[in-house]
Amino acid sequence: MPSGRPASAWPSPRPVRRPRASPAPGPGHGERAHQGDEDDHARDAVRGRRARAVSRIRPGEILLRGYPVEQLIGQMSFAETIWLMLRGELPTRTQGRLLEAALVAAVDHGPQAPSIAVARMAATCGLGLNNAVATGVNLLGDVHGGAGQQCMRVLTELGQSVAEGADVDDAAKDLVADYRATGSHVPGFGHRFHPYDPRRSPLLDLVGAAGVADGEAPGWALRAGTALERALAEGRSRPVPMNIDGATAIVYSELGFPPELGRGLFVLSRSVGILSHAWEEKSGGARIKGPIPRRLLPSYEGPAPRDLIRPESEKSEKSEGSTGRADSAEGAEGAEGA
Repeated sequence: MPSGRPASAWPSPRPVRRPRASPAPGPGHGERAHQGDEDDHARDAVRGRRARAVSRIRPGEILLRGYPVEQLIGQMSFAETIWLMLRGELPTRTQGRLLEAALVAAVDHGPQAPSIAVARMAATCGLGLNNAVATGVNLLGDVHGGAGQQCMRVLTELGQSVAEGADVDDAAKDLVADYRATGSHVPGFGHRFHPYDPRRSPLLDLVGAAGVADGEAPGWALRAGTALERALAEGRSRPVPMNIDGATAIVYSELGFPPELGRGLFVLSRSVGILSHAWEEKSGGARIKGPIPRRLLPSYEGPAPRDLIRPESEKSEKSEGSTGRADSAEGAEGAEGA
């Protein structure tokens, strides 16, 4: 860990003001002095609006949340640096490990994932690598990529009910019943591909260990998430598994991140997979790759092939209209010649 001062101990940036020569007295001197004061106030107001707490850049100096970057290099992991940049303070070792585990777990889910598939297609269309990655990232929305944020909100709602005196299992059953009544899916649970998500247990085990051994995970999100899992499995022959969105939602909630940042962290993690797939596709040299192999044609359910046959009345009208336009053109030419 670097031994720099905490962010709050660093002095605020102060502009260096050079003394200005006093103007010689003369007509309008008072007005100019008044204008100078107004300019100073305007500059101070702009500086106030532009003040930032994330970083300070000066010639020969880069401060990240108050820490010189040269002290962070080689001492802080990337995950720990992400924590510092988002939260403003250094994480503990346990917090850093939990964050890193969640980021690693969500890094990729194969070329069939829409965000990765579209990045691979973009890479074959002559775009730069940054454009291909941006194409994939921009596909991460509420349906594909947003379930973790939504699950964090559900966990918060359930945790609030428990804080108000409800039993966690009873509250989970009520919440699941509400979702089922509207035909909605509980975010963070169920998977179209995995009967059991292999990323679930390692993450939940780390959260449990952090709470028991280190006391750094309060455990409320873990209890809420597993209660939801039990409620969803009740009365079913096949349980509804917690997926990566649910597992990372528990981790990020235990670490104190707000739901919207939970989505941001997922996007940051998945960007690595998107970059890897885009680079692989670009390196392969394929051109204009579509969503299905070229040898396959999509099914067509439109009208059968048919000839264009216009009614006779429509043809005669168009013919008369063409003749009229021709006559008008000849008249115009005659007028021009006269």
